[in-house]
Amino acid sequence: MVDSDYLPQVLEVIQGVGGVSGLAEDQDIYEAGVTSLQALPLLMELEERFGVSIADDQFISARTPRDICAVIAGVKQA
Repeated sequence: MVDSDYLPQVLEVIQGVGGVSGLAEDQDIYEAGVTSLQALPLLMELEERFGVSIADDQFISARTPRDICAVIAGVKQA
């Protein structure tokens, strides 16, 4: 699966957990309003939704929905 295939679901999770709507795929999620307190629930929801385990350092460096999709795709391919 191409990482862009994950985009609609990643955006849905960010909107649901972070309350951020209208987010662009290359927009920084923290600048858009996701708080540090929402980061752990966001990570947990993404892991559950996609059936993956994402390393903390990978998640921290993935600041856009597109970056998050690439991390998920990479973990699934490993």
